[in-house]
Parts: sequence; C-alpha cells; structure tokens
Amino acid sequence: MKDEKLPIHKGVYILPNMITTISLFSGVMGVIYAMDGRFELAALAIIFSGLMDGLDGKVARLTHTASEFGVQYDSLADCVAFGVSPALIMWLWHLHTFGRLGCAAVFIYAACGALRLARFNISTASTSKRFFVGLPIPGAACTAISLILIESYLPQFVQPAMPYFALVMTAVLGILMVSRVRYFSFKEYDFVRAHPFSTMVTAMLIFALIITAPKIFAFLLCFGYIIGGLVYTFMILPRRNRELLRNLSLSGE
Repeated sequence: MKDEKLPIHKGVYILPNMITTISLFSGVMGVIYAMDGRFELAALAIIFSGLMDGLDGKVARLTHTASEFGVQYDSLADCVAFGVSPALIMWLWHLHTFGRLGCAAVFIYAACGALRLARFNISTASTSKRFFVGLPIPGAACTAISLILIESYLPQFVQPAMPYFALVMTAVLGILMVSRVRYFSFKEYDFVRAHPFSTMVTAMLIFALIITAPKIFAFLLCFGYIIGGLVYTFMILPRRNRELLRNLSLSGE
C-alpha cells in the first residue's frame, strides 16, 4: 500500500509560521545592519535567515502542520528576506557607486527573485523533487552575501575589483533564478540511505572545514553549488540524454 500524501490544511499553525517569521525578521535586520555600515553582520543575518527557511518546511512536515497559509506566508517572507533584502544590502555595500547600472543590477536580482518564487509556487506539483528548475532564491541570496564575508581575505591588489565582481554576480544570480538550470534540491535521501558511512564521513569533513574557516567555506559552498548546477545541466544531462537515445535506438533495431 502506497503512502498517501498528507493534505494541506487551511489552518494557521504557530510553530512553522513562527520559524518563517524569524527568517523574515532576520532578513529585515540584515538591511538595518547594512544601513549602519555593519555589512558582515548583515551577511550573517541573511545566512541565518536561510537556515530558518530550510527549517520551517521540515518542521511543518514532521509535525503534520502544513497549511496553505504557511505556503503563501513562506513565499512572501522569502521574497523579502532573500529577494529585496540582499538586493538592498548589495546596493548599500558597493553597487551604489555604479549609479543607474548598479540600480539595474539590483532590480534584475529582486525582480527575478519574485518571478522565481511565483514560478515555483505554480509548478511544485508538476516538477521533480530531486531538482529545482532555476537557482533557488535562498541559494542566490547566500551566494551574493558571501562576497561580503570573503572580501577581507582577498589580496590587496584584488579588492579594488570586488565592486565590479559584485555588480556582475548580482545580475547573473538574478538570471540564474529564472533560468532552466537544474539544481539539486536535497529533498531526496536515497544516497544517504544507500551510503550511510560515506555520508557520515563527508559530513564530518564539511563540519571540520566550517570550524576552520567558516567565511571562506561559506563562499566556496555557495559558489560550488552554482557551478554544480551549470555543470550538471550543460555537460552531464546532455550526455545522459544522448546515451538514453542511443540505447533506445539500439533496443528498437
């Protein structure tokens, strides 16, 4: 007997929505910190918001308190915490120096983030749970913000180029959110169940890296996720499709 999907209720549940509220609050605080010139605190606030965003859905499923209200509230909170807030932080950090060009990059990011959430909301039932189509908006926000965390670690001769890199990255992240690039969703746990020991060792190594250099590793983790989606979509997936077509043609002969 197959497991039946739990229905989404229309009620309002306190616990998951409180976690969503904490995520929203942290995103707003990121902008306030940026207005005071405390950009590292602003970046950490957005990353904390991302952790809370990953937690609210899991709590709702574990406690069977998923609701239509929670789905809509989570989407609106994400638009603020990972769309508007990072855009404003990037503007206050470096992009204001570019004038209208910086404003255009910020708008591209924020608008594409809203479009990404709208597309995700209407296509959830028809898409695979293994992959996101387009870069998830929390991933885009954390990648943009991680630039702030690594700036102090860069060599002195590289730092003058950081505003230009931030300008390009902000616009590119916006475009990736509305692209057809596939990103692993981490919602399927088949690999963990099939390889528990390897997963445990990998988790230990990741934890050690986080403890050693949290800011650098946060950037590398986000940047690696971006590159991983591009490699899978434009290199691995086409190769798999060609092999599948070849096998089908051979079986049809």
